[in-house]
This record gives sequence, structure tokens and C-alpha cells, in this order.
Amino acid sequence: MSEMTLGAAGACIGAAVWLLGGRNSGARRAQLLLAGGGAVGAGPPDWRQMTQALWRLRERMRAEWWALVAGLVLAVLGSSVLPVVAGAAGVPVLRRVRLAREARRARERRRDAVIALCGALAGEVRAGRQPGEALLRAARDSGGLGEAQAAVLAAARFGGDVPGALASAARQPGADGLSGLAACWRVAVDQGAGLAAGLDRLEGALRVERDQCADLRAQLAGARSTVVMLAGLPALGLLLGAAMGAEPLRVLLHTGAGIGCLAAGGVLEGLGMWWALRIVRGAEAA
Repeated sequence: MSEMTLGAAGACIGAAVWLLGGRNSGARRAQLLLAGGGAVGAGPPDWRQMTQALWRLRERMRAEWWALVAGLVLAVLGSSVLPVVAGAAGVPVLRRVRLAREARRARERRRDAVIALCGALAGEVRAGRQPGEALLRAARDSGGLGEAQAAVLAAARFGGDVPGALASAARQPGADGLSGLAACWRVAVDQGAGLAAGLDRLEGALRVERDQCADLRAQLAGARSTVVMLAGLPALGLLLGAAMGAEPLRVLLHTGAGIGCLAAGGVLEGLGMWWALRIVRGAEAA
């Protein structure tokens, strides 16, 4: 067990040195010397260097890898390999959470860009430009077409099927409003209706929908905070037990009853968080 503890400690130290120093640490030291930054090893780093090192560490490590770091620390403190296994198992779960959060932010940005595109296109049409030229100018300014922007711009420039290209672009997450833009374009071109008036109504409807979603997320923020707070109570209990000298890590990691309680508590904790977040996501989807 002592050899395993020493190995985990060595792994932590090696990872910290690699992350803080980096592969090009020798080159950076040479640059400091040539730039007159002082001799290497002349003294302990000041708080600015430490802050910069911590910032580089934060930029290099994704959020999910902190679970493995926490597992290594707990493995050293508790002299057990179980926290390392739990931390490694938490990496893919946290990665999935991070990717879902990034996808939601990208969806929101694309939705805002579509609203801006509708407003800009309406302004260009009122300025007297033809719909194709107006779409070219508005799309360059707003970027609301996303990955399908090249196809839509090509259709607008060379007289292609602009509504079809817009409908295809509407399949992107968060770009549902482009289907309404395609309908307005088709009605304006085929039946001679006013394109600017339809775009104004479409922009207003999209803004109302966005505001409703934002208001709903604000109302559910309290529920999310409660779930996170309740999920962190076991960790607080472990800290209180360690402060009182009860040695909770030794009991949980080195006794049969403690390992059983740890496994049951982990399963119940995961199920509770999954169920609570499922309720919140269901309310958002509705």
C-alpha cells in the first residue's frame, strides 16, 4: 500500500511539473535569460509567476480531467487506489456534461444570429436593395447561417434555390428560425408580398420565443442550484468528519462496511442527480 501511495504521489508531482512547466520550459528559460529576466533559480517565484502558472494549468486542462486530479489527491490522502478508479470513471461523464453545455451555448449563439439576420435583412430590403443582394450583405454582417452560409450565399448570388438552401440551413441546432425566413422569401418572391413586413413579424416572434426561454431558465436556476448544493453535502460531511478526527477516508476505503456504504452512496447520489436534472430538463423542453 505504501508503494502504491508513493507511486500516486509521484504521478501527481510529474503531472504538475509537466503541466506547469510544459515541454518548452527550457526554451522559455532561455528567453528569460536573453531578455534580461534574471538568472534561473535565483529565488522563489513571485505571486505573478504563480498566478500565470495556475492560469496556464487551467487553460491546458479540460474540466473533466480535474476529476482524475481529485482522485489522485484522495488516493494519496487515503492510501487507496479506489479514488483513482472513481476519478477515471468520472472523466467521460464530465466530458459529456461539458460537451452538452458547449452545444447549448452554440445553439443559443446561432439563434441570436438568426434573429440578427432577420433584422439586418429587413433593413437592407427597406433600403431599396434586391432580396438577393440584401441577403448577401445581411449574412456577411450577422453570420446567422452557420455552416450552410456558403450554400445560401451561392444560391442568392447566382439565382439558385434560396428557400431550399435556407430550409437546409434550418436543420442546424438553434437555426429553426431560418425555416420561417425561407417561407417569407418564398411568399415574397412567388406572390409579390412584402418581404420586410414578414421579416419584422418573424423577428418579433423569434425574440419573444428567446425571451420566454431565458425567463424559464431563470426560474429553473434555483432548482439547479439546489441540486448542486445537495450533491455536495456528502463531501462537506467528509470534511467535517476529518476535522473532528473521525478519519472517514480510512473507514470508507479500508473497511468492508465502509466500501459498501461508499458504493451504495455513490449509486444513490448518481441516481438522485440524474432524476433531479431529468425533471429540470423536462421542464425546459416543455
